[in-house]
Amino acid sequence: MQIASDTADWISLGLVTELRPAALRGLLAAFGLPANILSANRGQLARHVADEVAEKILSLGRERQIEKTLDWLSQDGHALATLADAQYPQLLLQIPDPPPMLYVLGDANHLNRPALAIVGSRNATPQGIANARNFAKAASDAGLIVVSGLASGIDTAAHEGALAGSGGTVAVLGCGVDIVYPRSNAALAKRIESRGTIISEFALGMPPLTANFPRRNRIISGLSQGCLVVEAALPSGSLITARLAAEQGREVFAIPGSIHAPLARGCHALIRQGAKLVEIAEDILQELHLNVNRPDPKILESDNALLQYIGYDSCSLDMLTLRSGLTAGEVSEMLLTLELAQKVGRLPGGLYQRIDRGDKSD
Repeated sequence: MQIASDTADWISLGLVTELRPAALRGLLAAFGLPANILSANRGQLARHVADEVAEKILSLGRERQIEKTLDWLSQDGHALATLADAQYPQLLLQIPDPPPMLYVLGDANHLNRPALAIVGSRNATPQGIANARNFAKAASDAGLIVVSGLASGIDTAAHEGALAGSGGTVAVLGCGVDIVYPRSNAALAKRIESRGTIISEFALGMPPLTANFPRRNRIISGLSQGCLVVEAALPSGSLITARLAAEQGREVFAIPGSIHAPLARGCHALIRQGAKLVEIAEDILQELHLNVNRPDPKILESDNALLQYIGYDSCSLDMLTLRSGLTAGEVSEMLLTLELAQKVGRLPGGLYQRIDRGDKSD
């Protein structure tokens, strides 16, 4: 890729960890270009930032780190998107505290496509994992980019569900993009790099410090038209993301759960505060006024094709609706045909199960 002439200047300012995004934007407003900031004297800088920050800027001598970053940027699929770039995510420009720069690994085009953030607990339940994966796949198949934070639990399931669909996914990190955290998601990060995008506002080599994650959360919500919380305790980082989404003017959605489940309490609190209660992915798509890319029933080549979405475990009508992308009415009609043909059996509690008769005619 071609590297802009001022990229090294942007990298230099990004290495001053004491220089918060708002302060850097203030310097850019005052001096214009990064090069002008770096050539300013102490008195000029001190009018806009604290003395210790001015000192850090004046004492920059990190040529090796800058050279390392420029080498990283020279590789295919690596980029630095700054506030001065056309590829900078347009939705992030609308939030109160946009990051001055983003390190990008993968497809930068995903950053300017309609997106849904999906977040939740790291210690998710099996049902929460299934919900996150299914909602993410449905959103991906509908043409949305799924944005999450690559954490364990719900984030992992959301990225996996998005990759199982036809769309893409964006992982926002609380460390440098050259670091995978948690390490257990190394294989998933490789898949995202190949089919999606990994981004961070932090310089290469930045470790996953606790203070980084609240800053990371504003980018997750800021990139998206809406934010879905799948499971969350009280309090939790997911609720911080939901609060930021609301403050940024984004829609907030929450999946309800049992009144006895600790990881449902955060979602219930959000619903009491005005978040939209959702049960199926179409609830979100309709609220965001997005067209649902559902398969035409005729394309399913007869009712037998619905069997692929049922599998051999019991399955509810709502789950089949979510998996197939069809309406509840269409699924009900197809289930009735399959039931009469003794290919599907009805179970207590409104569940259905596939019946294997041992023939190979289907």
